[in-house]
Amino acid sequence: MESNVAEHSAGSEGQVSGAKVIAQALKTQGVRYMFGIVGIPVTEIALAAQELGIRYVGMRNEQAACYAASVIGYLTGRPGVCLVVSGPGLIHALGGMANANMNCWPLIVIGGSSERSQETMGAFQEFPQVEACRLYSKFSARPSIIEVIPSIIEKAVRSSIYGRPGACYVDIPADFVSLQVNVNSIKYVECCAPPPVCMAEASAVRLAASILRGARQPLVIVGKGAAYARAEEGIRRLVEQCRLPFLPTPMGKGVIPDNHPNSVAAARSRALQSADVIVLFGARLNWILHFGLPPRYQPDVKFIQVDICAEELGNNVRPAVTLLGDINAVTEQLLEQFDKTPWQYPPESKWWKTLREKMKSNEAVSKELASQNSLPMNYYTVFYHVQDQLPRDCFVVSEGANTMDIGRTVLQNYLPRHRLDAGTFGTMGVGLGFAIAAAIVAKDRSPGQRVICVEGDSAFGFSGMEVETICRYNLPIILLVVNNNGIYQGLDTDTWKEMLKSRDATTAAPPMCLLPHSHYEQVMTAFGGKGYFVQTPEELQKSLRQSLEDTTKPSLINIMIEPQAMRKAQDFHWLTSSKM
Repeated sequence: MESNVAEHSAGSEGQVSGAKVIAQALKTQGVRYMFGIVGIPVTEIALAAQELGIRYVGMRNEQAACYAASVIGYLTGRPGVCLVVSGPGLIHALGGMANANMNCWPLIVIGGSSERSQETMGAFQEFPQVEACRLYSKFSARPSIIEVIPSIIEKAVRSSIYGRPGACYVDIPADFVSLQVNVNSIKYVECCAPPPVCMAEASAVRLAASILRGARQPLVIVGKGAAYARAEEGIRRLVEQCRLPFLPTPMGKGVIPDNHPNSVAAARSRALQSADVIVLFGARLNWILHFGLPPRYQPDVKFIQVDICAEELGNNVRPAVTLLGDINAVTEQLLEQFDKTPWQYPPESKWWKTLREKMKSNEAVSKELASQNSLPMNYYTVFYHVQDQLPRDCFVVSEGANTMDIGRTVLQNYLPRHRLDAGTFGTMGVGLGFAIAAAIVAKDRSPGQRVICVEGDSAFGFSGMEVETICRYNLPIILLVVNNNGIYQGLDTDTWKEMLKSRDATTAAPPMCLLPHSHYEQVMTAFGGKGYFVQTPEELQKSLRQSLEDTTKPSLINIMIEPQAMRKAQDFHWLTSSKM
């Protein structure tokens, strides 16, 4: 349905600029948040958006802006907007678009582009932007006239949230931004409805319930698709009612609280390797789940695959049954089957006993590592002290190699959509953008809610200047930089100095090493936040406590750990091949 909203956009003598048409079209589609870096030709679009009440957050790098906008889509179910300038500005945002598409998160990118009259002439920052974005998005278009902008933006928003969510791109020629058109010629399209709720075939649901009843060693895997679908209540009820063990994927953490008695995350390897029936709720059989293939799984394991995307069903393995539909709705369908004919997996079974024994063994190893008193600290010591003080409702953002992998096993999540990390694409550099978006949403929903961003020192370097953005908007973020002087591992100061006595760093320094003893906390204090440099558990506890108590300023805690610290021995790593 179209409507004329001239009263919102009228300029002098009934004229309206392209910038205001774009802003009003976004507002009409329910867009609330915009992130970006302004410049020629998009500055006026940001100003027009602010005039209409759209929250604009100016970032320091387009990649970080795009990462932030994509998180808005995941947390709210409606896309955030990333606004970028032409050419290099748009190219910088492609990383965020690719990440959003791989994570299946709604996102709208609006890019300025060269003027129509200068096409093919070598215009300022001229680039085939629409064509380039097709590789990274579900929808990519350039309006031919200003009058079609509202319908294109509606289609972009709708495409971003319907089916499998993803990124969409709208290209805006520079001359459109200031061009004036008759206000009566603009027809705004009514806000697109929420995605239709699809349900699985009844016969497939009955078959899935039958297969689950016959399982000897069942397992439920909860993915971030289940978190996005707001399926937490139904999945928790299914797990509890049927007494099933469950395992969350990294961003599936919190759909059911990590401290739930049915969680077998501490026995992840054993659970995957030995299960005979696995129910996948919005989790893909990609590299994170080892493609569903032996030796990570039994050769004859039966998968029950629940997904919104038909093309995902049957990837890498042939499922015993596929349930195509909205994950929340399909979960309710499964619950109906077990309500009609109640069934519970016996908690005294050998399977439960095996899992609990493995969990107890792994947890003991982790606690032993955490209790080591030697300095510098190791990862486990750091994370156990951090976990002791984390608010239960905080957002946990994490990126890095060992920092993220070990952190996800120790740092607990109790609420859905409160864990954000490198995700399906394994993207480094997402942390601060994710944290900024989470903090903006938290401020709107629950003032006082904190965002804890746990970064490796290498990961922090990708977008560290966004600390200025955090301080400029005074966001409730605590940054923890777990500093081992390198990528995966580094060198201590003495070894570094000795190594460089007679050789140049470009030939002597191992590629994974960073400058030892870097004071990242001074980046925060440079912009008016609080910075802490810690080397002992006592200093870590004190600085984190002070950071949590002080709600007036963001803070950064630079935590020095053993440069050679690594994870504990695992049956296998997340990646198919071992890391260094």
